[in-house]
Amino acid sequence: MFSKVYSAGLQGIDGYPVQVEADVGNGLPGFHMVGYLASEVREAEERVKTALKNSGFSMLPKKVTVNLSPADVRKDGTAFDLPMAVAVLTAYGVGEPSVLEDSAFIGELGLDGRVKPVRGVLSLVTAMRDTGKNRCFLPKENIPEGMAVGQIQIVGIENMGQMIELLKNPNKIVSESLSCRSFLEDPEKEEADFSEVNGQRLVRRATEIAAAGRHNILYLGPPGSGKSMVARRLPTIMSSMSPKEQLEVSKVYSVCGMLPPGKALLGKRPFRAPHHTISPQAMAGGGRYPKPGELSLASRGVLFLDEFPEFRREALEILRQPLEEQKITISRVHGSCVFPAGVLLAAAMNPCPCGFYPDRSRCSCNEQQVRRYLGKISRPLLERIDICVETSPVTFQDIRGQKEDNEPSVRIRQRVEQAGEIQKKRFEGSGIFFNSEMGSRQVRQYCVLGSTEDDLLQRAYQTKRLSARGYHKILKVARTIADLDGSDCIGKKHLSEAISYRDLEEKYWGNGV
Repeated sequence: MFSKVYSAGLQGIDGYPVQVEADVGNGLPGFHMVGYLASEVREAEERVKTALKNSGFSMLPKKVTVNLSPADVRKDGTAFDLPMAVAVLTAYGVGEPSVLEDSAFIGELGLDGRVKPVRGVLSLVTAMRDTGKNRCFLPKENIPEGMAVGQIQIVGIENMGQMIELLKNPNKIVSESLSCRSFLEDPEKEEADFSEVNGQRLVRRATEIAAAGRHNILYLGPPGSGKSMVARRLPTIMSSMSPKEQLEVSKVYSVCGMLPPGKALLGKRPFRAPHHTISPQAMAGGGRYPKPGELSLASRGVLFLDEFPEFRREALEILRQPLEEQKITISRVHGSCVFPAGVLLAAAMNPCPCGFYPDRSRCSCNEQQVRRYLGKISRPLLERIDICVETSPVTFQDIRGQKEDNEPSVRIRQRVEQAGEIQKKRFEGSGIFFNSEMGSRQVRQYCVLGSTEDDLLQRAYQTKRLSARGYHKILKVARTIADLDGSDCIGKKHLSEAISYRDLEEKYWGNGV
């Protein structure tokens, strides 16, 4: 007897439909699997046979053939165990075939018949919903992810015994009814706050601008001046994620098996701070069969690179294209995958190996050492950074300052969200959400300057020897500053402040040290 069951596989962070076909007939008894399968899928033969035996079903000595279609796409992972078991059962004549018509099955099997959770359920269920399936059978632990997709009924399964009973009696099938909001990570639980940052008024201002327009930012200064402390508080002042952003971020974490227990959607913007020993593949994603890297795990949030010059040059240079395109394409022999990479890059570094240049009373580095250290950051990568800000040494008065005098994250976030609303209305329907994402056409349209401002920018362009990218970066930052100020036009003060955030590039990398 022949049967067909529907499931889904993972390709990058997206799901694709898979048909699991089973045929039980006369012939030399055996269990045969075909369909371009990875080793863990082939091993499902023993898991399925043993799980069915321990669930009270004895397989008669028949020739069993299982095919996973399409046959030209490699299937990996353990999510095909449950659909294979269901296909074999129905091919043996167990259950009502009508249950299979509009249903999908996803799950791993234990030898005792228990249905175990799998990774990437958000993407898998989304693929099933998009192909017109009305119901999906999932492991109990994966119910939150399934329900977060919406517009598809979710049925939780604990073991194969329960699955066999539902196949025999479809009237007992009950869909889960909990609200997906109960599985949303609480975005209000913040462990850090800007009120803990004393002094560094310029740094706080630059960080607010970076958060409002999603501009990449570089903190440069001596050790212990608060660079990392400020950067780690960046997510606390960024606007809340939209439902679409929550789903995009959560799909990446679901595929990597990194969702918090019992949660299906991430409520807080990601903050990733990889160590400087990270490899280029771990940064960008990859492998023989590509998986997301730190760049994608930080998408829609902050990628913080502390000790910026200490990273391998290959790991840094690999960021150049994704920072411009907001995505990264990983190509391998077995295919290519596109991963999201819409990050706000925040980097922190010392100005020299000892960290105290240009304070010659404390800096012991010679000019060649300083130049070599700064030279680890290439100019093309530096041009992808919109804002460079210098942190000053912390004074005793700053350390002993009253916390009550510092502005908290919630108040800064209000201004950032107001600027975000202005940008949302400005770019409505264009696929752009923040000023940093503007192309040259949008810059010409929304960054119109008066004659005074145009003369100022022309002088800056010539004296600082800016590239076309640097020119546009200044205009984008100035547009964000004007939005924070509630101004429709870019004024001289907005433009001057934006230009000042390029001064460090000229000071440290422009004309030598």
